[in-house]
Amino acid sequence: MGVKRVLVSAGCLLLSVASSSAQTSVKVGILNDMSGVYSDIGGKGSVAAAQLAAEDFAAIDKTIQVEIVSADHQNKPDVGAGIARQWYDRDGVDAIFDVPTSSVALAVSQVTREKNKIFINSGAGTTDLTGSQCSPNTIHWTYDTYALANGTGGEMVKRGGNTWFFLTADYAFGQSLQNETAAVVTRNGGKVLGSARVPFPASDFSSFLLQAQASGSKVVGLANAGGDTINAVKQAHEFGLTEGGQKLAALLFYAQDAKALGLEIAKGLVLTEAFYWDLNDGTRAFSQRFAKKANGNMPSMNQAGVYGGMMHYLKAVSATKSKDPKVVMEWMKANPTDDPLFGKGMVRADGRTIHDMYLFEVKKPSESKGPWDVYNKLATIPGDQAFKPMNQGGCPLVGKS
Repeated sequence: MGVKRVLVSAGCLLLSVASSSAQTSVKVGILNDMSGVYSDIGGKGSVAAAQLAAEDFAAIDKTIQVEIVSADHQNKPDVGAGIARQWYDRDGVDAIFDVPTSSVALAVSQVTREKNKIFINSGAGTTDLTGSQCSPNTIHWTYDTYALANGTGGEMVKRGGNTWFFLTADYAFGQSLQNETAAVVTRNGGKVLGSARVPFPASDFSSFLLQAQASGSKVVGLANAGGDTINAVKQAHEFGLTEGGQKLAALLFYAQDAKALGLEIAKGLVLTEAFYWDLNDGTRAFSQRFAKKANGNMPSMNQAGVYGGMMHYLKAVSATKSKDPKVVMEWMKANPTDDPLFGKGMVRADGRTIHDMYLFEVKKPSESKGPWDVYNKLATIPGDQAFKPMNQGGCPLVGKS
């Protein structure tokens, strides 16, 4: 008979799902922002998502025992890389999941390659993870800056937003998101009038919003995320940007952000996500289970990505009866992805997971039926159209075709 054991101590969560015939022990690390601007979209919720994956996989294969540890990388590349090294060298971690903040993700990807382990990223956006800095040991699961730019940037230009000014978080993610969106805007006949690099994290956007107002652009693109996006949207509302005729494009936006801002402020924002709790029966069922572990909160796409990526990883360990990174990665790339949160997809040779993306608009308060009922779906973007073609990504591991 299976036994579930949960131990929470000193910031470390241990989940063991096993039977008396357990043969394979897998140790995974959830590495993310536990206390800063990205904690609501990752944090302890990503640990809860991993916990659910371990529980669900126990019903598929009781011979796999899963242990989960977690840590706060504080959005600092050196801290994240140091934790990854310790986990791999001393603590016996087999795979690391989540890791928002692109600069941290790139550092963890490099350490993972050096140590020959596995890294399945859910939280970071930079396309470099499957582009110029791709790795045979890294999978990029949930979204990236190209997919966000392609969805939101393209739609805003179609709606008449053909001149842009960017407020850009000054690190790898923000710069990548601005560059990808600017390319989409230009390709669709629009023009970028300027940009301001904003220190990360930031609480006061006033001087940067004044620059955006003075630019006269039709769209102010927010190339940031989490608490930075919330602060920027709030202050833009206070400055009267939208009343003055400018539109805000939140280039990485979550249902959590809409709820935190309130629909009166967030209404009408167009955005792209890989997941929404209310998409279908599968996402709703998972989200209700997640909410019980997360103080009633619905999962973000980053947290959903931890679940999806971990399920695919555990399937590979089970199918190959191995934890050898080369063997496991080959299986994950050779076999389709399939889970209730992202549907059917695949992992490309460059490590990019391909699945559908969705274009949403934040509801008006009068349209919402509950605190988490925040989006109207505008369109489904098929996976083969959502992400950058592999032969354009610049990954040195794959040949151009």
